[in-house]
Amino acid sequence: MGWFSRAKAPKPSLEEAERSQLPDDIWTKCPECSAILYTKELRKTFGVCLKCSYHFRLTSSQRIPLLADRHSFVELDSHLHAADPLNFRDTKKYKERIKKAEKSSGASEAVVTGRARLLNIPVMLGVFEFTFLGGSMGSVVGEKLARMIEVGREEKRPVIIVSASGGARMQEGILSLMQMAKVSAALARLGQARIPYISVLTDPTTGGVAASFAMLGDVILAEPKALIGFAGPRVIEQTIRQKLPEGFQRSEFLLEHGMLDRIVPRAQMRDEIALILKNFGF
Repeated sequence: MGWFSRAKAPKPSLEEAERSQLPDDIWTKCPECSAILYTKELRKTFGVCLKCSYHFRLTSSQRIPLLADRHSFVELDSHLHAADPLNFRDTKKYKERIKKAEKSSGASEAVVTGRARLLNIPVMLGVFEFTFLGGSMGSVVGEKLARMIEVGREEKRPVIIVSASGGARMQEGILSLMQMAKVSAALARLGQARIPYISVLTDPTTGGVAASFAMLGDVILAEPKALIGFAGPRVIEQTIRQKLPEGFQRSEFLLEHGMLDRIVPRAQMRDEIALILKNFGF
């Protein structure tokens, strides 16, 4: 008869009972402090935990309104889509992964670029979309960034790139790695024209993006506790066979070791960038 008996489940608390009757998206659990947050309140704080100030990852569509003045962002090169030059396939065809990423993220590629105004200052703005194949940098990402930078040089607009990427996109092989040099060369021409480039590093900024243009800013800003580095901590530990310091590859560690200019909370980022650009004479 034990087959037909059922142990009584523990009686839920009133708070748990109330939450179980609500849709999942009403509540959000903070991965840092495990606090259960009211999603509507979390949106009001721009995705920053009210308990521990953890900065949730944002999509490009969430990030752009935090930096650009209302209705000022005009997207460029949205028609560009990734090809499959290597006919790459792992467990799935690369073309299938692209289609799935477009559908799930609502974006056409891993970066969105365009003209904008930031507190009435004309700028070029590029924002990575991490939900699109981990913000990986393929040929289209490099092309869109390079074109945006060239427009900034021609129109004398400061360039802002907000990075959130896992690095180069392996499905495009060497063509992906070439984007590091292409974007860096475009930034060099921008610098020769004496137009500033501000790099904003968010969680995570890694791989070929961190190894190239993300670290080439005239001013490099980062959000608190963002993961920033080339290889992951686990890979580094296995390579050097040593335990890494606590907080290694986080914004605070990089600032302490001179790789960042400033850590800026998300709610203050727009004002901070505007102040920097005014000091550059814009």
